[in-house]
Formats: sequence, C-alpha cells, structure tokens
Amino acid sequence: MQPVISLIAGILILIMPRLLNYIVAVYLIAYGILGLVR
Repeated sequence: MQPVISLIAGILILIMPRLLNYIVAVYLIAYGILGLVR
C-alpha cells in the first residue's frame, strides 16, 4: 500500500509544485515504482 500512496503523493506534488517539492516528488515516485516492481 505504501508504494501506491507514494506514487499518488508524488503525482499530486508535481501537479501543484512548489520549487523545492520537485525533489520530494521525484523521490516519492521513484520509491513507489521500486516498491511496485519488488
């Protein structure tokens, strides 16, 4: 469930970005993808 939450959070941050949130969004999306692959 955590990977799905991370993906959703990352996508939402990308849709409504603040300058520093891009780093967090990339991390969340990457973490979510890795979690789904495993």
